Amino acid sequence: MNTTVQSFRLAPMSPLIWMLTLALLAVPAVFFATAMVGRHLLAVPALCVVVLYVWVWVRFRPTRFVVYPDRLEVRWPLKRRSIPRMDIAAVRLIDKRALHNETGWGMRVGARGLWGGFGWLWTQRRGIVQMYISRTDGFVWIERVGDRPWLITPAQPAAFVRALSSASQNEGLAR
Repeated sequence: MNTTVQSFRLAPMSPLIWMLTLALLAVPAVFFATAMVGRHLLAVPALCVVVLYVWVWVRFRPTRFVVYPDRLEVRWPLKRRSIPRMDIAAVRLIDKRALHNETGWGMRVGARGLWGGFGWLWTQRRGIVQMYISRTDGFVWIERVGDRPWLITPAQPAAFVRALSSASQNEGLAR
């Protein structure tokens, strides 16, 4: 039995997501600056936006994907979620074209643009997909038994797929 634990950070942001994040981070700064020069009421929405951004960082954006012998654990600053190995049917790398073929068009439900896309992706062909991405490439598709699939972007996606596939095969799970 494989007893190795392997940990993978959320992948660094792609340039597009990095630029979008910088633009969104400017919003509260502009509100606060405007509030300082006389429009004091803008301090309230600026503070609300900052609270929302912190909430996205600590509750929506995962920091790490940890592959254990018996589960995949997803870690956020304020929570953790485990997916038992027996609930993982398959894991694979998927590019944009294959993703579009798999899902059709989609619509985001959750946080998008600020540090990535986190939450649900409602798709034409697959319904709701759990999504935690920080890049526009390096996608990993996790097929679940009897539950919605996951789309994630761990650092070192090929190594992540090998680690999760190897551990799943060692556990005797169907691929």
